[in-house]
Parts: sequence; structure tokens; C-alpha cells
Amino acid sequence: MATILDYVGGLLPPDTPGAATTVVERPAGDPAAGLAAFRRGFYRCLTRRADALFELVDAALCADGPVGSLVELSLVGEHRRGHGSLYAALNRGRVDLDQLRTALAAVPVPRAADGRIVLAVDVTCWLRPEAHTCPQRVLCHTYGRGKDTHIMIPGWPYSVVTALQTGRSSWTAPLDARRLAPGDETATVTAGQLREVVQRLITAGQWQPGDPDMWVVADAGYDGPRLACLLADRPVQVLVRMRSDRVLRRRAPLERPGNGRPPRHGGEFIFGDPASWGDPDVATSTDTRLYGAATVRAWHALHPRLTHRTAWTSHLGTLPIIDGTVVLLQVDRLPSGATAKPVWLWCSQPEASSSEVDLLWQAFLRRFDIEHTFRMLKQTLGWTSPKLRDPHAADRWTWLVLVAYTQLRLARTAVADLRRP
Repeated sequence: MATILDYVGGLLPPDTPGAATTVVERPAGDPAAGLAAFRRGFYRCLTRRADALFELVDAALCADGPVGSLVELSLVGEHRRGHGSLYAALNRGRVDLDQLRTALAAVPVPRAADGRIVLAVDVTCWLRPEAHTCPQRVLCHTYGRGKDTHIMIPGWPYSVVTALQTGRSSWTAPLDARRLAPGDETATVTAGQLREVVQRLITAGQWQPGDPDMWVVADAGYDGPRLACLLADRPVQVLVRMRSDRVLRRRAPLERPGNGRPPRHGGEFIFGDPASWGDPDVATSTDTRLYGAATVRAWHALHPRLTHRTAWTSHLGTLPIIDGTVVLLQVDRLPSGATAKPVWLWCSQPEASSSEVDLLWQAFLRRFDIEHTFRMLKQTLGWTSPKLRDPHAADRWTWLVLVAYTQLRLARTAVADLRRP
């Protein structure tokens, strides 16, 4: 990773001491030009203790191996200050997050096969079970910490939004991160976060009127219909995985059966009962390298029957009917050798063509790239390694790690992949 700063050369922010006389002109289209522009924009976002914070990111990029602690970063040559200034920068520094989010939105984002922007959202946790005096900790749902056990551990959960790409690469483009405070309702916070991300992408010119709607891909922990309702005024379609025990409803029949109030819902579509499915509106089959034959069936205009409970308690008036397309994905095998279970997806687009249905399930499979991003942030860039007590200092370190990851992503096309024979 030390070659990143070597490649950028003198393209440091002009406010950095000694950088004014070493600016190097780069031809248009050179990956280093975009990387240097992002670094200059990042430096302008640091409004207090800018040099210490900027050098901390460079030290994380140039460390000889995974980042294990902040003290180790103070020994890296790119960090020219003592370890005291490092902690002081995290505790008392200041980052203009609005300006930094705008800078991230201005970086070219990857796109799907049809040219649309696909956003993935998920929550990852910075676990702090031993820090009993740390404020604003909440219980985080963790997986795989015991045999067939899911336990709750205190920590700081962060909602992260990234842009996904196609091809044989697991790189993503982080666009936003927000810590969930105690009492926050995940769907409401996520919807507000996505609204801001989409608006920044539109302002940056990443989306123009006439372009296909952006897709937001999430796992089963998110309430897809509620997200679709909260984002109805944005050029966004929501795609989420649903549990296999869900029951949806069809549209109400046009004919009114007898007297009385007309029904608002049609017949039931029970995921666990094939007799209730009927003939699919779309059926496709695709041969894949990893999963064998991928068989897909889709049914149009299905919606959940909402009630004035849980997230809809405060909703005034008649509850909405949120139609969508249900996609059933079945594959022959899994790369791990485990049993391949059917996957149920729900998209807020009421009717999808066969080509769109194929793109939907492929976009959901690309959602797992965000897990690789979390692994790199934690295991390589040391996101959760520091033992910070102040949650605001944790927020600053989180954004510094996202900036370091973004620089790696921008520089990946400017270096050669060297492998041992």
C-alpha cells in the first residue's frame, strides 16, 4: 500500500507545508489525477487538526501490514507527529462531514450492467463489550460467535451505504456511514440516510432525468415495503430479501362481491404453500459458473397487508398498498457445498420484465460484496482496533477509514497486481 503515495507523488493538498512547489501535472484520464483531487478535497474537509488527521490516514495506508493499533500508526514514517497528537486529533479534531459526503458523491461510482446505480445498505457493528463506561452503546445482534447461537453484545452499530459494481471484483464505493444511537428506529434512519445519499448523487450529476431508477438492495433485516414508502418521492426502487414464511396479498378483484365495503386485498400468496402461487408472470433460467442453473420465477403486483402496529403505529389515515414484484431464486449448488435453499426477493417495482428480473437477482447476489468491504475495513485498515471511549471520536475514525478505503479503490487501476510465482 506504500506505493499509493509514491504514485501520487507531489499531488498533495496545496495547503500542506512544502507541497506548493511539488505539484506535478498529470494527463487527463490518469487515475492519479482523480485520486489527487479527492485527497485535496478531503484535506479541505478537515477544519481542526487537519495535518494530524490527514497524516493519520496516510499512515493507515502505508502501514507495513494490517493496522493493529493507533500507537503503531504513530511509528509509520508518513505520520510525522507523536502519538499524543494522534489521540488529540481524534478526540478534539473536526471533520466537515457534509462536505466530505459531497466529495464522496462526486467520485465516479460503479454501475450495474444496464448502467443504473445500485446501492447496498447494511449495518455493521463496532463491538465494545468491555467498555462499560462508553456512552451511547446499544445491543448489537452478532452471528457465528457460538454453535448455532446469535447473541447480543454491546457496541456501536453503523449503517453504511455503498455503491455496487459488476465484474469479478468485490470493491464497493462507500458513500455514507451513520452511527445508530440508542432509540433509533432502523428503517426511519436508513430511509433518511438513503434520501440524502440519493440527493447528493443527483446534485453531483451521477443521475440525470431519464436515467433508470437507482436500486437499493438490502437483506431480510430491513422492511422493504416501508423503505419503499419512505423513498417514494425519489428515483429509487427497493430490493430486499424476505423470509420464507411470509404471506403477501394480491390486488383486490375489480368485481365487487355482493353488498358492503369493497375488499382492499386479493387472495393470499403464501411463500411456504406452492398451491397459492399460481402461474408466474416471468420465468427464466440462466447457467452460472458458481451456482449452476439459476431458475427464477416472478409474480407481479404483490403487497403485504399492513396493520397499525410496529413501524406503522404512528401512520395517520388509511395504510398504503405497496405493490411489488416477488422473485423466487433457486440454484443447483452453492460454492461452499452447503444445501442450496430458495431465496425470496421483493422489489418495489410492481411489474418487471424478464431482463429486469434477471438483473434483480444478480444485483442481490452482488449485495454480499459489502461484507467483503466490512472485512477489509476491520481486518486490514483496523477500523475496530482502537479502544476509543468517545463515540464522536469513533465517528471521526470511521470516516478516516472510509477515506483510506476510497483512496485504495481509486488507486487500484494505477498499480500492477504482483503475485509470487
